[in-house]
This record gives sequence, structure tokens and C-alpha cells, in this order.
Amino acid sequence: MAVTTSFVEKHRGTEAMLALLDAMDQMPSASLLRARSYELLSLVPGSSAVDIGCGAGRAVAELAERGVHAVGVDPDPWMLAEARKRWPAAEFREAGAEELPFADGSVRGYRADKVFHALQEPWRAVAEARRVLCPGGRIVLVGQDWDAIMVDSDDAALTRTIVHARADLLGTPRAGRQYRNLLLDGGFNDVTIEVHTSVFTDPAMLSLLTGLAERACTSGAVGRDQAHEWLAEQHRRAEADRFLIAIPFFVAAAST
Repeated sequence: MAVTTSFVEKHRGTEAMLALLDAMDQMPSASLLRARSYELLSLVPGSSAVDIGCGAGRAVAELAERGVHAVGVDPDPWMLAEARKRWPAAEFREAGAEELPFADGSVRGYRADKVFHALQEPWRAVAEARRVLCPGGRIVLVGQDWDAIMVDSDDAALTRTIVHARADLLGTPRAGRQYRNLLLDGGFNDVTIEVHTSVFTDPAMLSLLTGLAERACTSGAVGRDQAHEWLAEQHRRAEADRFLIAIPFFVAAAST
């Protein structure tokens, strides 16, 4: 029974994550950010690329539209099943960022979007990226800084507590601000870094705040009553068109 329950909970967790990612990906700022990442990869038609933590495969499909042979990699079999259903012509493989199923120097582009914050040892993923990229290959890392999520709220102190408590549960919540040094330490050249702030006012993003509050409760940082009132305020804001979240996304690029 425990195994079955865990299996169901994992599936539900993946479905919830997929719904949130879909909501975010459909927003104009997210589309522009993806397009910028493709531009920084500097790939010509026929080039090979890997998209790490590909999720449901949107970036793999969009790279294919640009004539790139992209392979999506993700450790979650549920996500990969959804990706294969959505994009049956694309190639997807189950693997983590620290151990990729590619030969040395076999790809020209490496992209990881919203991945490194979940890793305990992101430098291992950088070393693996360096291994699979060919000479002159390009790497692009995209990710939010979980410690810097901004939420408009009447209770600034409680908001900070919830945001920081959620961040502290992640492997490397501040990975975005560390991208430049990670790439330099990993032996990459011509490292550039940009910050793009995405602003969300759509009530669909309430699910992100629900997740923040739930994890903050689980960690013991805030009580259930506090979290309930905080979320109630955000729902009132959404109903009155006064809802706002701002998230800084770091975009780093470099060459081998």
C-alpha cells in the first residue's frame, strides 16, 4: 500500500508541476526568454543540442522548428511520457544532468532551463556539460533565483519568511546568481550573464504561491493559520486584479 500511495502522490506532484509550467510557459515573457536562450545557443540548422530537464518538451519542439536536432533529457518518467505524447516526432531520454547518455564532444548546444536550483552539486552538471559539448559548443543556463521572488502583499515580513523558507528546501536555490562563477570554474570561455525579470499578474500563478506556502508550513517556518490568511489575501488580490509576482531569471551563456 505504501508503494502504491507513493506512486500516486508522485504522479499527482508531476501533474501539478506540469500545470504550473504550462501556465508559465504560455505567458509572453516566458516565450521571449526561451527565444533569447535559443539565440544565445547560436545554433545553425542541422546542429545537435540537448535540452536538460526538458519537462513536457516545449523547448525541444521549438528548437526543432528552427532546424536543430534537439534531444530532451529529464529524470522524471511521467514528464517524459507527457513530452512523447505531445511531440511524438521528437527524441527524449530519461537521465539526470549529472550523467548524460551522450558521448564525449557529441553535441554543439546544451540548454538547461529551471534545472540547476534542484541540484545538490550543480558543478557536476557543469562538468558533464563540458564533457558532452564539442569544441566551440555553446551552453546556456536559464533559471530563477528562488530567494529573490517578489510578491506584492500587505504583510511583507511574512512574505519574506515564506519565500526564504521555500528556497531553503531546494538543493541550490540561488544557483542563478552563481551561474557565471560555475561556468568560469568549469573551464568555459566568453561567459556572459543577463537578468530578465518576469512579471506575472495572471491568477493562474496562484498555484505557485500555494506551493510556496505549503512548503513553508511543512518546514515549520510558518503556521497553517498564517499561510491560510496569506493565501486568502492573494486570492482577494487576484479577484480585484491587484495580484503581482515578479521573478528574476538569470541567463548565462558560454563557449567551450
